[in-house]
Amino acid sequence: MLEKLPDVIGHALHGVRAGLDEIAFNTIGLRAGMASIRVTSLAFVDHAPLPDRYTADGVGRSPPLEWVGVPADAAALVVVVEDADSPTPHPLVHALVVDLPPADGNLHEGALPSVDNEGDGSHAGLNSYLQAAWLPPDPPPGHGVHRYAFQVFALGTAPSFSSHPGRDEVFEALRAHAIASGLLIGTCERPDGSIKLPESAPAGPLVAG
Repeated sequence: MLEKLPDVIGHALHGVRAGLDEIAFNTIGLRAGMASIRVTSLAFVDHAPLPDRYTADGVGRSPPLEWVGVPADAAALVVVVEDADSPTPHPLVHALVVDLPPADGNLHEGALPSVDNEGDGSHAGLNSYLQAAWLPPDPPPGHGVHRYAFQVFALGTAPSFSSHPGRDEVFEALRAHAIASGLLIGTCERPDGSIKLPESAPAGPLVAG
């Protein structure tokens, strides 16, 4: 969708970004020293590019995610994926998953619904496009690197979520009940198609020395 935006729009919005300070991990008010959950993926390492397979340039499946270090007194887990560099007042929500078992675990590749993929039945909330599905990363051309925050939260109490909770409902539950959190960053950038790379000079004939 956003890959069709003119490059000039990406340039114009280059300095307009929600910012990492606005993602759930940094805004829900967990106190320093609280338990930390380690979040990893078999598909990418922290602050490295997401493979095209998981973006709008590929099949757009949700990537695999794993976590360890969940506190023994956790009652439920929530996963939030946000684009910290979206040109919007708040980070764009790419996925919400609630009511996950309160233990070390994972979401396998394609666990969330996406195009031509039904998902595994996890309790998905609404992304910023109001779909209970994975929203594949799709940054505007020329806007620069976007950081996608894969966040896992442990809740001390298991709230009763609606069938497809949205950002406000989930974040209210996090502020009230989160006792531990973890963060993994994956990146995505769509090159600026208006920049033409110089053509390589043709190779000249080999001359014997």
